[in-house]
Amino acid sequence: MRVVIARFPFDLLKTEVQDAMKGIKAEPITGESVLIGRRHYPVKQVGEIITRQDRRDFSAGEVTRALSRLGFVCRPAAALVPPAGLTPLETASALLGHPARA
Repeated sequence: MRVVIARFPFDLLKTEVQDAMKGIKAEPITGESVLIGRRHYPVKQVGEIITRQDRRDFSAGEVTRALSRLGFVCRPAAALVPPAGLTPLETASALLGHPARA
């Protein structure tokens, strides 16, 4: 599928992105993220790897739109902020995406 990132067109397939990210350790997520395989990666990290461009050359929104069109699940930055008033266990569970059980 043809996507445009940082004013450059790229012909990408979902499998090509998955193969490019194999063996890459995910950096800490501070903003938007994408689920590739079983790992959540920052969209800027994925964009840098698949485009071979500096992260300052494109926005997270450009990469998020491109990855969403390819069929990946993307999370907004707001999804990383846990609700207030939770115990440390509940906060950790919320960040991991699983409900805490007593």
